[in-house]
Amino acid sequence: VQLQASGGGLVQAGGSLRLSCAASGRTFSSYVMGWFRQAPGKEREFVATISRSGGSTYYVDSVKGRFIISRDNAKNTVYLQMNSLKPEDTAVYYCAADQPRKLYATHSYEYEYWGQGAQVTVSS
Repeated sequence: VQLQASGGGLVQAGGSLRLSCAASGRTFSSYVMGWFRQAPGKEREFVATISRSGGSTYYVDSVKGRFIISRDNAKNTVYLQMNSLKPEDTAVYYCAADQPRKLYATHSYEYEYWGQGAQVTVSS
């Protein structure tokens, strides 16, 4: 599967952005999807994951209540709605896909397919 992320940009603190990740292929609904981010000088960090049906989600504590991951299997797309953005959310955001034998995945090593990344910059 090939992944194409879009929707990044520059926003003031407190603002919102929505990232999209479009997947190629006909089997999108068989993939668990995740969002990760990497800030300059830091390791890649898990942000959110969503199950194949979209019925289960999981977030890193720092974004709970502010970010929402969702998917539209008919459109082969996963989204990350980011609200109440903070300067510490500044990073390159990556979408990822895999087919683990569990409901969702929170570690980068569990994902085989990665998008090219979308820059999100939050100014204070």
